[in-house]
Amino acid sequence: MSSKPDYSKLICDANRILFTSESVSEGHPDKLCDQVSDAVLDACLAQDPNSRVACETATKTGMVMVLGEITTNAVIDYDKLIRRTIEQIGYDDGDKGLDYKSCSVLVAIAQQSADIAQSVVKDGKMDENIGAGDQGHMFGYATDETPEMMPMTHTLATKLMEALTVARKNGSIKWLRPDMKSQVTIEYEKDPKCPGHLIPRRVHTVVISTQHDPSVTNEELRKVIREQIIDKVIPRELVDDKTIYFINPSGRFVIGGPQGDAGVTGRKIIVDTYGGWGAHGGGAFSGKDPSKVDRSGAYAARWIAKSLVAAKLCKRCLVQVSYSIGIPEPLSLNVNTYGTGVKPDEELVRIVLDNFDLRPGVLTRDLKLRRPIYQKTASLGHFGRSDPDFTWEQPKELKF
Repeated sequence: MSSKPDYSKLICDANRILFTSESVSEGHPDKLCDQVSDAVLDACLAQDPNSRVACETATKTGMVMVLGEITTNAVIDYDKLIRRTIEQIGYDDGDKGLDYKSCSVLVAIAQQSADIAQSVVKDGKMDENIGAGDQGHMFGYATDETPEMMPMTHTLATKLMEALTVARKNGSIKWLRPDMKSQVTIEYEKDPKCPGHLIPRRVHTVVISTQHDPSVTNEELRKVIREQIIDKVIPRELVDDKTIYFINPSGRFVIGGPQGDAGVTGRKIIVDTYGGWGAHGGGAFSGKDPSKVDRSGAYAARWIAKSLVAAKLCKRCLVQVSYSIGIPEPLSLNVNTYGTGVKPDEELVRIVLDNFDLRPGVLTRDLKLRRPIYQKTASLGHFGRSDPDFTWEQPKELKF
């Protein structure tokens, strides 16, 4: 019987914790599916802003299938749209796991159920008082530990993916292929004055696994990824001689994309949001128009959370909102500041209700959610982005 490994490196003192977040690239099979679903949504909204879309995508070797319910006046060439999206991601050769030119594209689209439509459409149109398109509970999170008001573990994991994607597409690292993953573990210190406030002190572990051409050796890959990606993304002040690096720890990673793993829309909801911090209601975003509160409600919850932190009413907070299908008003609202608030949480709930109208129709109007902006949300996260189209990232000035 083998001896038990030494787990001492995983143990912190009472005032410190370890936390890990992951990210994946646009070429990950699940992310490919998210982008195809949101490309369909964008194409519908570009021609008909009142389109009602619930689009799912699945992929495996040599095949992409789009299925769901869509009610729109738009005329869409689904085959051309799907192939163009796959090409943009970088799957242009079967050796990479998929080829946009030769893969099978299957489309199974029906109209939205009339039973659902009656709850979100009044007199043939959607207005500010439309009912929620489904039931559900959504969460938003914000923290002051990064300028983006996002968890640092998630921000760094995402930036590693962004840097690798740029290096692949501009050719500076020629042997990279589209399918990639990252993971970052950070050691946080609890603020002695407020234990609910966590301060990132050091990077504990960095993991990168990237698909690559068969020509590159493991030694060269690890050297280049360390020098050109990790050392340029991870802040030097957070690295010490105990920081651990795993670069392609499984060895070769040539077979990737849909050939290596099936993909499905909505399987990377933690990558899409806060890297495991806070909570998640379980609803995916991609392929859904804003009448689906899985999307608009989650964007609103992030808008609220970021506004509270930006107003310095707390150092970090989690916001939950819930809805019922056909009912415009939210059923519940909860704010949790983990003890970091300058006012009691119940008072912050009142401030939120005084400053935000949480009906889905109003949120859609205020956040301008009927524009074709969604495909770019479907890789590198829906939150913590500086793009002006991400209106939920612009804190609202609160009156209190």
